[in-house]
Amino acid sequence: MYALADCNNFFVSCERVFRPDLNGKPVIVLSNNDGCTISRSNEAKALGIKMGDPYFKVKDLAERCGVAVFSSNYALYGDMSRRVQEVLRSYAPGVEQYSIDEAFLDLSGCEGLEFDAYAKAISQACLRLTGIPVSVGIAPTKTLAKIASKLCKQYPKLRGGCYLHRPQDIEKVLRGFPAADVWGIGRRSSAKLQKMSIRSAWDYTQLPETTVRKLFALPGFKTWKELRGVPCIEFEDLIEPKQSICVSRSFAREIDDLPLLSEQVANFAGSAVAKLRKQGSLALELAVFAFTNRFKESAPQTYGSQLVVLPEASSDYRTLIQASLEALKALFRPGYGYKKAGVVITRLVQAEDHTGSLFIDSETQEREGRLSSAIDAIHRSYGRESLLLGTQGDGHIRMARDHQSPHYTTLWEDIPRVKVK
Repeated sequence: MYALADCNNFFVSCERVFRPDLNGKPVIVLSNNDGCTISRSNEAKALGIKMGDPYFKVKDLAERCGVAVFSSNYALYGDMSRRVQEVLRSYAPGVEQYSIDEAFLDLSGCEGLEFDAYAKAISQACLRLTGIPVSVGIAPTKTLAKIASKLCKQYPKLRGGCYLHRPQDIEKVLRGFPAADVWGIGRRSSAKLQKMSIRSAWDYTQLPETTVRKLFALPGFKTWKELRGVPCIEFEDLIEPKQSICVSRSFAREIDDLPLLSEQVANFAGSAVAKLRKQGSLALELAVFAFTNRFKESAPQTYGSQLVVLPEASSDYRTLIQASLEALKALFRPGYGYKKAGVVITRLVQAEDHTGSLFIDSETQEREGRLSSAIDAIHRSYGRESLLLGTQGDGHIRMARDHQSPHYTTLWEDIPRVKVK
């Protein structure tokens, strides 16, 4: 058996944990630079606010209807996700984090449990210990577990947990479940299914195996089998290291000043190195890109990118940040207002598998390693912005965040204070 734990309206729920006065009221969370709606409460959905709606289009509606608006606060959301994951790990021998707000649980060896009650217990524990409402679906396959978790959101009487296993129940659910909404069926497959008049997930399961293999290849065949109750999507409780790491942002306003743009790129590089070190990898190459606002047709346009091949694989903060700044200097063109920039670290190797060069001073490498490890330790204890290199400025990325909430769980000065009389 597999379980899928899905946090309900996750970003909104994180904000409500520290603003309980917003429970039952419309709330939305915006993307970087307060651009588009990326999370909505059920009350906001009822007002007609859609996922991806540009904020300037819904701003008047939000003001008229008293919608609470928040800029994205990813430090808070990441920490709350970690707390939910800790609760889930106490309920299952294996947990595979699928996204910031979803995780699969491997329930192999737990066949003696009453799974419906177990799903509800997990949901209640997450709400009690973290304040985040979580829908938990349990089923014989990962695909069916995902569908079961969606049922919890549609039917409050399920109380956050659904055990979908009886053939007659699975058929009833799949007959009413749109094929286009099935996990693993993408846009191209959806278009093919529409042409074939395949509307529901049940219709898809009734296609002949040869047809599925021919038209939808291996991924579509696996989804077809999973819907029929045959598990064939493997459980992965160990996350494979990424082969490249990219950190990029759009800016609230165009930047035409090299020192200011350098601060931003240095911060991107610092974030990328932190991710690199977390997965125990070293980088052999680094690329920096920057471009102007293509939507401002009256302004001069440019796009630049620069690749740096490192003399030795490294995960040292100073080495990689300096390399990114040298790349930026090479591509920067005066007189242009840059709207977006980013750093991409590529050609990654695992540190444990890498043999250093005989021509690199080992003492210098060891000293750099100790310094970077010390930076990691300080970041873990006091937050990522607690210690920065001089080239990173104040560590703030220039984005529009006019509605951002405090960093309740990641900055000492933002920890909520309670007065007792």
